[in-house]
Amino acid sequence: MSTIADALKQEIARVARKELKGEIAALRKLTSAHRSEIAALKREVKALTSVVKGLQKGLSRPIAPRTAEPKAATAKRRGVPFEFNAEQLAAHRAEFGLTQAQMARLIGASALSVYKWESGKVQPRAAQKEQIAAALKLGKRAVKAKLQAQDE
Repeated sequence: MSTIADALKQEIARVARKELKGEIAALRKLTSAHRSEIAALKREVKALTSVVKGLQKGLSRPIAPRTAEPKAATAKRRGVPFEFNAEQLAAHRAEFGLTQAQMARLIGASALSVYKWESGKVQPRAAQKEQIAAALKLGKRAVKAKLQAQDE
């Protein structure tokens, strides 16, 4: 009788280990993820602490007042001809009677870029802003002529 009892105990232990194995693996993954999150948070706290210390050192010196510079002057100093406005671009495109694809050809960009600029998802780069400014300065006839010249 003891051999049957021993065999039964061994089988129960084996089945229990088998079932627990899957749950333990999931717990190990979660533990690993939590440890990596904790490490990232510790790094962030350390970086923020150093920033705070730097700011505290900076406060011990007298702070010189900054003069406010208009945005247009800042933009021109960086080589950007104008302040980009998504609604302005969409309004001009509608005024010219152009599709986004036509406007993109006029500017030298993709239609998807024009869509993203108009929706406000993305800001154009400085070189593209120059192209946009040049296109917006053109009249309706000049825009049509330029597009026809590109088609030919």
